[in-house]
Formats: sequence, structure tokens, C-alpha cells
Amino acid sequence: MESDFISLRGPIEREGSRLVLRIPLDAGGEQLRLVCEQISEIDGDDLVVPIPDWLAEKIAVGEGTEVYIDDRGGKFNITKAALN
Repeated sequence: MESDFISLRGPIEREGSRLVLRIPLDAGGEQLRLVCEQISEIDGDDLVVPIPDWLAEKIAVGEGTEVYIDDRGGKFNITKAALN
């Protein structure tokens, strides 16, 4: 049973022309960075994870959509939160 994982909920934001998740490093971003280092960047005190258009369409999310993110299974997982 997995017990050492991080799970957070937050909104997708728009920065210019791209959709992103902005995760404070001290609220779990540092741990999540380990599973998304290839696709993420650090901006100040935040981990910033871009959401490609194809993925946004696939999971039906956009600016302001609440999502769950976690690192279960050693992967970066994103799921649309209910009631969006």
C-alpha cells in the first residue's frame, strides 16, 4: 500500500498563451518536482507545470478548473476535480 505520496488540489491558471499549474514548493512542489522535472520549471517559490493543449482537451480542463495532482506510482498525475 502506498503511503508516501503527496496529493494536492488547485486551479489551472493561464500565463500568457499557456495553461499551467503553479504549486508552492513548500506545499508539496518540491516533492512533486521529482516526478515532473523534465516538464516543469521553478519560478521563485513555485513549481510551474505547463499543461499542453492536447492534455487539457483530453481531460476537459481550462483556466480556473480545479484539479487534483499527486505523485502516486512515481508519476505526475493530474485529474479533474468533481463539480467543475
